[in-house]
Amino acid sequence: MKKILIPLLAMGGALVLQPAMAQDGEALFKSKPCAACHNVDMKMVGPALKEVAAKYAGQEGAADLLATHIKNGSQGVWGPIPMPPNAVTEEEAKTLAEWVLSLK
Repeated sequence: MKKILIPLLAMGGALVLQPAMAQDGEALFKSKPCAACHNVDMKMVGPALKEVAAKYAGQEGAADLLATHIKNGSQGVWGPIPMPPNAVTEEEAKTLAEWVLSLK
């Protein structure tokens, strides 16, 4: 019985955490200065986050690449305006990147 119960609990916990992680990404986005240049649905100074998600959809390593861009900044990826580095931890950058990639 224990052999079945423990994996079932672990799987259930993983399923419960996925929507929570998406919510954490959105809350994190709203708590950081990201929204000064980005919007989910429309281009502002930077691209719409849904455009970013579409560009990197299905690409292996996309979350790591975006997390690096979020943390360290980037230049020339979406045009001439550079994205400055952001004061986020590695974990926050990864959460934001995964949230952006989840947008449809």
